[in-house]
Amino acid sequence: MANDDTLTQQDVVQKLRDTDLVMLTTALPDGKLLSHPMAIQGVSEEADVWFFVSLSGGQAEALRSGPEVNLAVAEAGSWLSVAGRAAFVEDRSVVEQLWTDSAEAYFPGGAEDPDLGLLRVSGTSAQFWGLPGGRVAGLAQIVKAKVSGEQAPGGTGTTEL
Repeated sequence: MANDDTLTQQDVVQKLRDTDLVMLTTALPDGKLLSHPMAIQGVSEEADVWFFVSLSGGQAEALRSGPEVNLAVAEAGSWLSVAGRAAFVEDRSVVEQLWTDSAEAYFPGGAEDPDLGLLRVSGTSAQFWGLPGGRVAGLAQIVKAKVSGEQAPGGTGTTEL
């Protein structure tokens, strides 16, 4: 992220590529929110995020009930929230391209497992908040700001994707 707190699509893509797991939240028809940890399989330059998901579980049912989702990432001094739209994609060539050995733990039938669904979340906007220098340096700066009466450190940015 630039020093002027400008968040760009490339910043969002890079932060997502540097992340293994996100929390994916979807709204159920009754308005309740449902969140699941998800392993990222790939991130495109356009900020599309790819996941493998079980087609038979409650999560797939929730995703089918409404495409509006949120991805949340929290790590050592930074937080990223990406709003987007989820869609199931029928493309076995993409499944094979994104397939990893670790995915087999969830889908023992491999890339051809009939329960394996391919989900694409297309980001529409993102928000980022972070402490300069990471968590430890940022926390030290917060303590210093409190003692000195200065403004606490941290930058925030929002962008359309």
